[in-house]
Amino acid sequence: MDLGTYDYVVVGAGIVGAASALELSKQATKARILLIDKEDAPARHQTGRNSGVVHTGAYYTPGSKKAELCREGLLRTKHFCKVKGLKYETRGKLLVATNDQEKGRLSTLADRACQNSVTVQDLSLADLTTIEPNIAGCAAVRLPDTAIVDYPQITRALLEDFLANGGTFLPSTTLIDIDSRHGKTALITQRGMIGFEHLVVCGGLQSDRIIRMAGFACDVKVVPFRGEYYRLPERKSKLVKHLIYPVPDPNLPFLGIHLTPIIDGSITVGPNAIISLARERYSKVSFSSEDFREMALFAGFWRSLAKHPSAIANEIRSAVSKRYYLKQVQKYCPKVELRDLCHYVAGHRAQIVHPDGRLEDDFLFRSQDCMTFVLNAPSPAATSALPIAQEICEKVMNR
Repeated sequence: MDLGTYDYVVVGAGIVGAASALELSKQATKARILLIDKEDAPARHQTGRNSGVVHTGAYYTPGSKKAELCREGLLRTKHFCKVKGLKYETRGKLLVATNDQEKGRLSTLADRACQNSVTVQDLSLADLTTIEPNIAGCAAVRLPDTAIVDYPQITRALLEDFLANGGTFLPSTTLIDIDSRHGKTALITQRGMIGFEHLVVCGGLQSDRIIRMAGFACDVKVVPFRGEYYRLPERKSKLVKHLIYPVPDPNLPFLGIHLTPIIDGSITVGPNAIISLARERYSKVSFSSEDFREMALFAGFWRSLAKHPSAIANEIRSAVSKRYYLKQVQKYCPKVELRDLCHYVAGHRAQIVHPDGRLEDDFLFRSQDCMTFVLNAPSPAATSALPIAQEICEKVMNR
Protein backbone atom coordinates (compact mmCIF):
# COMPACT_ATOMS: atom_id res chain seq x y z
CA MET A 1 0.00 0.00 0.00
CA ASP A 2 1.24 3.50 -0.86
CA LEU A 3 0.89 5.74 2.20
CA GLY A 4 1.88 8.88 0.31
CA THR A 5 4.94 11.08 -0.02
CA TYR A 6 6.03 13.63 2.56
CA ASP A 7 8.53 16.46 2.54
CA TYR A 8 9.88 15.32 5.93
CA VAL A 9 9.53 12.02 7.73
CA VAL A 10 10.74 11.58 11.32
CA VAL A 11 11.26 8.05 12.64
CA GLY A 12 10.90 7.60 16.39
CA ALA A 13 8.36 9.20 18.73
CA GLY A 14 10.46 9.55 21.83
CA ILE A 15 10.99 13.05 23.14
CA VAL A 16 13.78 13.86 20.63
CA GLY A 17 11.71 12.64 17.69
CA ALA A 18 8.56 14.48 18.81
CA ALA A 19 10.54 17.68 19.41
CA SER A 20 12.20 17.35 15.99
CA ALA A 21 8.88 16.87 14.22
CA LEU A 22 7.47 19.92 15.98
CA GLU A 23 10.49 22.06 15.16
CA LEU A 24 10.26 21.08 11.48
CA SER A 25 6.56 22.00 11.48
CA LYS A 26 7.47 25.45 12.81
CA GLN A 27 10.26 26.05 10.33
CA ALA A 28 8.59 24.55 7.24
CA THR A 29 5.02 25.67 7.72
CA LYS A 30 3.78 24.51 4.30
CA ALA A 31 5.56 21.17 4.28
CA ARG A 32 3.95 17.75 4.66
CA ILE A 33 5.54 16.22 7.75
CA LEU A 34 5.06 12.71 9.13
CA LEU A 35 6.18 11.19 12.44
CA ILE A 36 6.12 7.39 12.75
CA ASP A 37 6.82 4.94 15.55
CA LYS A 38 6.55 1.18 15.79
CA GLU A 39 4.85 1.38 19.20
CA ASP A 40 1.18 2.20 19.75
CA ALA A 41 1.95 5.41 21.65
CA PRO A 42 4.87 7.84 22.06
CA ALA A 43 7.65 7.66 24.67
CA ARG A 44 7.59 3.89 25.15
CA HIS A 45 11.33 3.35 25.57
CA GLN A 46 14.14 5.61 26.86
CA THR A 47 11.87 8.67 27.23
CA GLY A 48 9.38 6.80 29.39
CA ARG A 49 11.87 4.80 31.43
CA ASN A 50 14.22 7.22 33.20
CA SER A 51 14.51 9.28 36.37
CA GLY A 52 12.61 12.31 35.06
CA VAL A 53 15.50 14.63 35.87
CA VAL A 54 16.15 17.98 34.17
CA HIS A 55 19.93 18.13 34.30
CA THR A 56 22.07 21.26 34.56
CA GLY A 57 25.03 20.14 32.43
CA ALA A 58 27.51 19.91 35.31
CA TYR A 59 29.03 16.56 34.38
CA TYR A 60 29.87 16.98 30.72
CA THR A 61 33.12 17.82 28.97
CA PRO A 62 33.37 21.62 28.51
CA GLY A 63 32.75 22.52 24.88
CA SER A 64 30.89 19.26 24.16
CA LYS A 65 27.42 19.10 22.64
CA LYS A 66 26.11 17.61 25.86
CA ALA A 67 27.37 20.55 27.92
CA GLU A 68 26.11 23.15 25.46
CA LEU A 69 22.69 21.68 24.69
CA CYS A 70 21.95 20.60 28.26
CA ARG A 71 22.34 24.14 29.60
CA GLU A 72 20.04 25.48 26.91
CA GLY A 73 17.69 22.54 27.29
CA LEU A 74 17.11 23.18 30.98
CA LEU A 75 15.93 26.72 30.28
CA ARG A 76 13.78 25.74 27.31
CA THR A 77 12.23 22.77 29.09
CA LYS A 78 11.32 24.98 32.02
CA HIS A 79 9.76 27.55 29.69
CA PHE A 80 7.84 24.91 27.71
CA CYS A 81 6.38 23.43 30.89
CA LYS A 82 5.33 26.87 32.10
CA VAL A 83 3.62 27.73 28.79
CA LYS A 84 1.86 24.35 28.58
CA GLY A 85 0.92 24.17 32.26
CA LEU A 86 2.97 21.03 32.88
CA LYS A 87 4.47 20.10 36.24
CA TYR A 88 8.06 21.29 36.77
CA GLU A 89 9.69 21.25 40.19
CA THR A 90 13.11 22.78 40.85
CA ARG A 91 14.39 20.60 43.69
CA GLY A 92 18.15 20.98 43.37
CA LYS A 93 20.67 18.15 43.41
CA LEU A 94 23.24 17.22 46.05
CA LEU A 95 26.41 15.43 44.96
CA VAL A 96 27.68 13.60 48.03
CA ALA A 97 31.18 12.19 48.54
CA THR A 98 31.56 9.36 51.03
CA ASN A 99 35.34 8.80 51.00
CA ASP A 100 38.58 10.61 50.18
CA GLN A 101 38.72 9.38 46.58
CA GLU A 102 35.19 10.65 45.93
CA LYS A 103 36.03 13.90 47.69
CA GLY A 104 38.83 14.53 45.19
CA ARG A 105 36.54 13.66 42.28
CA LEU A 106 33.88 15.97 43.67
CA SER A 107 36.29 18.91 43.63
CA THR A 108 37.17 18.18 40.00
CA LEU A 109 33.50 17.85 39.10
CA ALA A 110 32.67 21.17 40.78
CA ASP A 111 35.40 22.84 38.73
CA ARG A 112 33.96 21.33 35.55
CA ALA A 113 30.49 22.54 36.46
CA CYS A 114 31.81 26.07 36.83
CA GLN A 115 33.49 25.80 33.41
CA ASN A 116 30.07 24.85 32.03
CA SER A 117 28.48 27.94 33.63
CA VAL A 118 26.48 25.81 36.05
CA THR A 119 25.69 27.27 39.47
CA VAL A 120 27.45 25.25 42.19
CA GLN A 121 27.17 25.78 45.94
CA ASP A 122 29.76 24.28 48.28
CA LEU A 123 28.21 22.79 51.40
CA SER A 124 29.82 22.37 54.79
CA LEU A 125 28.96 19.20 56.69
CA ALA A 126 26.76 21.35 58.92
CA ASP A 127 24.95 22.65 55.83
CA LEU A 128 24.45 19.10 54.58
CA THR A 129 23.00 17.98 57.90
CA THR A 130 20.69 20.99 58.03
CA ILE A 131 19.17 20.72 54.56
CA GLU A 132 19.19 16.90 54.32
CA PRO A 133 19.39 15.38 57.81
CA ASN A 134 19.03 11.82 56.46
CA ILE A 135 22.09 12.09 54.20
CA ALA A 136 25.65 11.27 55.30
CA GLY A 137 28.93 12.14 53.62
CA CYS A 138 32.35 13.73 54.01
CA ALA A 139 31.76 16.48 51.42
CA ALA A 140 28.91 17.74 49.23
CA VAL A 141 27.97 20.36 46.68
CA ARG A 142 24.53 21.58 45.63
CA LEU A 143 23.33 22.20 42.07
CA PRO A 144 20.27 24.37 42.81
CA ASP A 145 18.80 24.43 39.29
CA THR A 146 18.26 20.67 38.87
CA ALA A 147 14.57 19.90 38.40
CA ILE A 148 12.12 17.04 37.91
CA VAL A 149 9.43 16.61 35.25
CA ASP A 150 7.27 13.97 33.57
CA TYR A 151 9.00 13.39 30.21
CA PRO A 152 6.23 11.26 28.67
CA GLN A 153 3.81 14.11 29.48
CA ILE A 154 6.14 16.60 27.78
CA THR A 155 6.42 14.29 24.77
CA ARG A 156 2.64 14.09 24.46
CA ALA A 157 2.43 17.88 24.63
CA LEU A 158 5.04 18.23 21.87
CA LEU A 159 3.08 15.77 19.76
CA GLU A 160 -0.15 17.70 20.32
CA ASP A 161 1.51 20.89 19.10
CA PHE A 162 2.92 19.04 16.08
CA LEU A 163 -0.53 17.76 15.15
CA ALA A 164 -2.01 21.23 15.68
CA ASN A 165 0.53 22.55 13.15
CA GLY A 166 -0.81 20.13 10.54
CA GLY A 167 1.62 17.24 11.10
CA THR A 168 0.67 13.57 10.87
CA PHE A 169 1.50 10.85 13.40
CA LEU A 170 1.37 7.16 12.52
CA PRO A 171 1.88 4.89 15.56
CA SER A 172 2.15 1.09 15.21
CA THR A 173 4.20 1.58 12.05
CA THR A 174 7.24 -0.67 11.99
CA LEU A 175 10.13 0.28 9.73
CA ILE A 176 11.27 -2.71 7.66
CA ASP A 177 13.63 -1.15 5.11
CA ILE A 178 14.76 2.10 3.49
CA ASP A 179 14.69 2.03 -0.30
CA SER A 180 16.79 4.63 -2.11
CA ARG A 181 17.06 2.88 -5.46
CA HIS A 182 15.88 4.15 -8.83
CA GLY A 183 16.32 7.80 -7.82
CA LYS A 184 13.51 7.64 -5.26
CA THR A 185 13.62 7.40 -1.49
CA ALA A 186 10.99 5.59 0.53
CA LEU A 187 10.42 3.83 3.81
CA ILE A 188 9.10 0.30 3.65
CA THR A 189 6.87 -0.36 6.66
CA GLN A 190 4.50 -3.15 7.57
CA ARG A 191 1.64 -0.76 6.74
CA GLY A 192 2.96 0.22 3.34
CA MET A 193 5.44 2.46 1.50
CA ILE A 194 6.12 6.06 2.57
CA GLY A 195 7.95 8.37 0.18
CA PHE A 196 10.06 11.23 1.53
CA GLU A 197 12.25 14.13 0.47
CA HIS A 198 14.08 14.34 3.80
CA LEU A 199 14.39 11.75 6.56
CA VAL A 200 15.24 12.29 10.24
CA VAL A 201 15.90 9.18 12.32
CA CYS A 202 15.64 9.40 16.10
CA GLY A 203 15.87 5.64 16.51
CA GLY A 204 17.19 5.33 20.07
CA LEU A 205 18.00 1.70 20.75
CA GLN A 206 17.75 0.92 17.01
CA SER A 207 19.76 3.89 15.73
CA ASP A 208 22.77 1.93 14.45
CA ARG A 209 20.59 -0.62 12.67
CA ILE A 210 18.54 2.01 10.88
CA ILE A 211 21.58 3.85 9.47
CA ARG A 212 22.84 0.53 8.09
CA MET A 213 19.36 -0.18 6.75
CA ALA A 214 19.75 3.01 4.72
CA GLY A 215 22.89 1.54 3.13
CA PHE A 216 25.46 3.73 4.91
CA ALA A 217 28.66 2.53 6.53
CA CYS A 218 28.60 2.63 10.33
CA ASP A 219 31.37 1.08 12.40
CA VAL A 220 29.81 1.77 15.80
CA LYS A 221 27.09 -0.23 17.56
CA VAL A 222 24.47 0.33 20.21
CA VAL A 223 25.12 -1.64 23.39
CA PRO A 224 22.05 -1.50 25.65
CA PHE A 225 22.68 -0.90 29.35
CA ARG A 226 19.86 -1.94 31.63
CA GLY A 227 19.08 0.35 34.54
CA GLU A 228 17.07 -1.13 37.40
CA TYR A 229 15.01 1.16 39.61
CA TYR A 230 13.24 0.71 42.92
CA ARG A 231 10.62 2.90 44.55
CA LEU A 232 10.58 3.78 48.25
CA PRO A 233 7.33 3.10 50.15
CA GLU A 234 4.94 5.97 50.85
CA ARG A 235 6.06 6.17 54.49
CA LYS A 236 9.49 7.27 53.22
CA SER A 237 8.32 9.62 50.47
CA LYS A 238 9.63 12.60 52.49
CA LEU A 239 13.03 11.07 53.21
CA VAL A 240 14.82 13.69 51.08
CA LYS A 241 13.83 16.96 49.43
CA HIS A 242 16.72 17.18 46.95
CA LEU A 243 17.91 14.70 44.37
CA ILE A 244 20.79 12.84 46.01
CA TYR A 245 23.57 11.59 43.75
CA PRO A 246 26.87 9.84 44.47
CA VAL A 247 30.06 11.15 42.89
CA PRO A 248 30.37 9.29 39.56
CA ASP A 249 33.37 7.50 38.09
CA PRO A 250 34.79 10.03 35.59
CA ASN A 251 35.80 7.20 33.23
CA LEU A 252 32.21 6.07 32.68
CA PRO A 253 29.14 7.90 31.29
CA PHE A 254 26.90 6.70 34.13
CA LEU A 255 25.90 8.71 37.20
CA GLY A 256 25.50 5.99 39.82
CA ILE A 257 22.58 4.81 41.94
CA HIS A 258 20.76 7.88 43.21
CA LEU A 259 17.69 8.93 45.20
CA THR A 260 15.27 10.92 43.05
CA PRO A 261 11.99 12.50 44.11
CA ILE A 262 9.69 12.17 41.10
CA ILE A 263 6.80 14.29 39.96
CA ASP A 264 4.09 12.02 41.46
CA GLY A 265 5.45 12.63 44.98
CA SER A 266 7.31 9.35 45.47
CA ILE A 267 11.07 8.68 45.52
CA THR A 268 12.90 6.32 43.18
CA VAL A 269 16.22 4.59 43.80
CA GLY A 270 18.57 3.82 40.90
CA PRO A 271 19.56 3.04 38.32
CA ASN A 272 22.49 0.70 38.15
CA ALA A 273 23.97 0.01 34.68
CA ILE A 274 24.32 -3.56 33.50
CA ILE A 275 24.57 -4.81 29.93
CA SER A 276 21.20 -6.02 28.67
CA LEU A 277 20.79 -9.09 26.48
CA ALA A 278 17.74 -7.61 24.73
CA ARG A 279 17.51 -4.03 23.43
CA GLU A 280 13.82 -3.39 24.01
CA ARG A 281 12.66 -6.01 26.50
CA TYR A 282 12.69 -4.99 30.13
CA SER A 283 12.34 -8.11 32.25
CA LYS A 284 15.44 -9.02 34.24
CA VAL A 285 15.68 -12.32 32.34
CA SER A 286 14.89 -10.91 28.87
CA PHE A 287 16.97 -12.37 26.07
CA SER A 288 17.05 -11.74 22.32
CA SER A 289 19.19 -14.08 20.27
CA GLU A 290 19.51 -11.45 17.52
CA ASP A 291 20.60 -8.71 19.93
CA PHE A 292 23.01 -10.99 21.78
CA ARG A 293 24.58 -12.40 18.61
CA GLU A 294 25.12 -8.94 17.13
CA MET A 295 26.72 -7.71 20.34
CA ALA A 296 28.89 -10.81 20.80
CA LEU A 297 30.27 -10.54 17.26
CA PHE A 298 31.29 -6.90 17.76
CA ALA A 299 34.94 -6.59 18.83
CA GLY A 300 34.27 -3.18 20.39
CA PHE A 301 31.92 -4.79 22.91
CA TRP A 302 34.63 -7.09 24.26
CA ARG A 303 37.20 -4.30 24.26
CA SER A 304 34.86 -2.11 26.31
CA LEU A 305 34.45 -4.91 28.85
CA ALA A 306 38.22 -5.29 29.09
CA LYS A 307 38.62 -1.56 29.82
CA HIS A 308 36.25 -1.52 32.81
CA PRO A 309 36.44 -4.91 34.59
CA SER A 310 35.95 -3.65 38.16
CA ALA A 311 33.01 -1.41 37.23
CA ILE A 312 31.33 -4.27 35.36
CA ALA A 313 31.82 -6.65 38.28
CA ASN A 314 30.34 -4.06 40.63
CA GLU A 315 27.27 -3.58 38.41
CA ILE A 316 26.72 -7.33 38.08
CA ARG A 317 26.79 -7.65 41.86
CA SER A 318 24.20 -4.88 42.18
CA ALA A 319 21.97 -6.67 39.66
CA VAL A 320 22.09 -10.11 41.27
CA SER A 321 22.13 -9.00 44.91
CA LYS A 322 19.51 -6.63 46.26
CA ARG A 323 21.56 -6.35 49.45
CA TYR A 324 24.60 -5.19 47.52
CA TYR A 325 22.44 -2.70 45.59
CA LEU A 326 21.23 -1.41 48.97
CA LYS A 327 24.82 -0.94 50.19
CA GLN A 328 25.47 1.50 47.34
CA VAL A 329 22.57 3.63 48.60
CA GLN A 330 23.38 3.30 52.30
CA LYS A 331 26.79 4.85 51.73
CA TYR A 332 25.05 8.22 51.63
CA CYS A 333 21.57 7.40 53.01
CA PRO A 334 21.80 4.89 55.88
CA LYS A 335 18.07 5.08 56.64
CA VAL A 336 17.08 3.18 53.50
CA GLU A 337 16.44 -0.46 54.44
CA LEU A 338 16.13 -3.62 52.37
CA ARG A 339 12.35 -3.73 52.83
CA ASP A 340 12.16 -0.19 51.41
CA LEU A 341 13.31 -1.26 47.93
CA CYS A 342 9.98 -1.84 46.17
CA HIS A 343 9.85 -3.02 42.56
CA TYR A 344 9.74 -0.29 39.92
CA VAL A 345 10.39 0.00 36.17
CA ALA A 346 13.63 -0.80 34.38
CA GLY A 347 14.99 1.22 31.50
CA HIS A 348 17.66 0.81 28.83
CA ARG A 349 20.30 3.31 27.82
CA ALA A 350 21.25 3.18 24.13
CA GLN A 351 25.01 3.53 24.41
CA ILE A 352 27.13 3.82 21.26
CA VAL A 353 30.38 1.84 21.49
CA HIS A 354 33.28 2.34 19.07
CA PRO A 355 35.34 -0.50 17.57
CA ASP A 356 38.20 0.27 19.97
CA GLY A 357 35.87 -0.21 22.95
CA ARG A 358 35.42 3.48 23.70
CA LEU A 359 32.00 4.48 25.01
CA GLU A 360 30.78 7.54 23.10
CA ASP A 361 30.47 10.33 25.63
CA ASP A 362 28.72 12.98 23.53
CA PHE A 363 25.68 13.36 21.31
CA LEU A 364 26.44 11.99 17.88
CA PHE A 365 24.70 12.98 14.64
CA ARG A 366 25.31 11.77 11.10
CA SER A 367 23.98 13.34 7.89
CA GLN A 368 24.24 11.83 4.42
CA ASP A 369 22.33 12.60 1.25
CA CYS A 370 18.80 13.56 2.33
CA MET A 371 18.96 11.72 5.65
CA THR A 372 19.94 12.80 9.17
CA PHE A 373 20.51 10.26 11.94
CA VAL A 374 20.68 10.77 15.69
CA LEU A 375 23.15 8.00 16.53
CA ASN A 376 23.92 8.65 20.20
CA ALA A 377 21.50 10.53 22.42
CA PRO A 378 21.36 9.03 25.92
CA SER A 379 21.07 11.21 29.03
CA PRO A 380 20.84 14.21 29.05
CA ALA A 381 18.98 13.94 25.72
CA ALA A 382 15.56 14.33 27.36
CA THR A 383 16.69 17.57 29.02
CA SER A 384 18.29 18.67 25.75
CA ALA A 385 15.50 17.57 23.40
CA LEU A 386 14.36 21.04 22.32
CA PRO A 387 17.82 22.39 21.37
CA ILE A 388 18.71 19.01 19.81
CA ALA A 389 15.60 19.34 17.67
CA GLN A 390 16.63 22.84 16.61
CA GLU A 391 20.09 21.59 15.65
CA ILE A 392 18.60 18.71 13.66
CA CYS A 393 16.24 21.11 11.90
CA GLU A 394 19.16 23.35 10.93
CA LYS A 395 21.06 20.36 9.54
CA VAL A 396 18.05 19.28 7.50
CA MET A 397 17.19 22.76 6.22
CA ASN A 398 20.78 23.41 5.15
CA ARG A 399 21.05 20.26 3.06
